[in-house]
Amino acid sequence: MFIEERHEQILKIINEKGRISIGEIQETFDVSVDSARRDLRILEEKGLLKRTHGGAIPVLQVGQQKPSKCNNANLENVYENYDAIAKKAVEFIKPNDSVYITAGNLGYLMLKYFPKNIEFTVITNSVDNASFLRDYENISVFVVGGKMRANGRIVDSFAQEFVRNMRFDLSFLTGAGFSAEYGASNGTPETSSFQRAIANNSRKNIALFPSQKIGHNAFLKDVDANKFDLLITDWDAVEDELAKIEDLGIEVIVVQKE
Repeated sequence: MFIEERHEQILKIINEKGRISIGEIQETFDVSVDSARRDLRILEEKGLLKRTHGGAIPVLQVGQQKPSKCNNANLENVYENYDAIAKKAVEFIKPNDSVYITAGNLGYLMLKYFPKNIEFTVITNSVDNASFLRDYENISVFVVGGKMRANGRIVDSFAQEFVRNMRFDLSFLTGAGFSAEYGASNGTPETSSFQRAIANNSRKNIALFPSQKIGHNAFLKDVDANKFDLLITDWDAVEDELAKIEDLGIEVIVVQKE
C-alpha cells in the first residue's frame, strides 16, 4: 500500500470512529510506531487531523459549537477524560472559599465530588448546577441572574454585571479551546464576555480543558492564557502544546486514566 493510500484510510477511520490510536495504525497497516507517528505528523501539518498523545482525532472547526440543548445526564459514561478532570479539580477547593463553577459539562461533573465536610460558597450561572446543590447544607449557593438559555445557562449582559460586583477566591473555567497562543476561546460573544468578567475578578483561575481542546482555537478569545494559574487536562493531550503552556508560567496537571 502506498503512503497516500494509507493516509486516506487513516482519515477514513478517524471520520468514522472519531479517533485513531498509534497501536491501531500499527496493527491495521503493519507499520512501525515511528511510521505511524510520522503519518499523523504529516496529516496534521496538512490540517487534516489533530494529534493527541496516543493517536489522533478529527480537526475541530473554529466555529464548531455544541447544540443549544445539552443533557448533563450520564456525561461520565460518554467522556471518561472529562470525569477524571472534574474529580481532580475539586481537590483545590478549601474551607470558606468563594468559588465560581463553570456552567459547562465539566462543572456539572465536579458537583458529585464536592466535599461535604467543609463549608464554602459556590457561584454558578447554571440552573442545573444550582438544582444539584440544593441539598448540600455545607454550601452557600449564589445563582447568577439573567436570561436563561435553552441549556439552562445564563451569560447575558445582566449576568455579566452580576459577576462584576463579586470577587472569587477560585474560578473553574472551560470553553471550546485552549492554546498557549490564544488562551481560552469560545463560540459566542456573550460567553466570552462573561468568562472575562469572571477571570478578572478571581484570585486564582483554573482552566479545565480535555485533550481534544488543547491546541485548538475557537472563534472568539475568552481569556488570555497568562490569566490562568493552572491547567488541568488529561492523558491524551499533546506534549509539545503543553510545554508551550508551561513556558508561560502556567502549572499543568495531566490526569491519568483510571
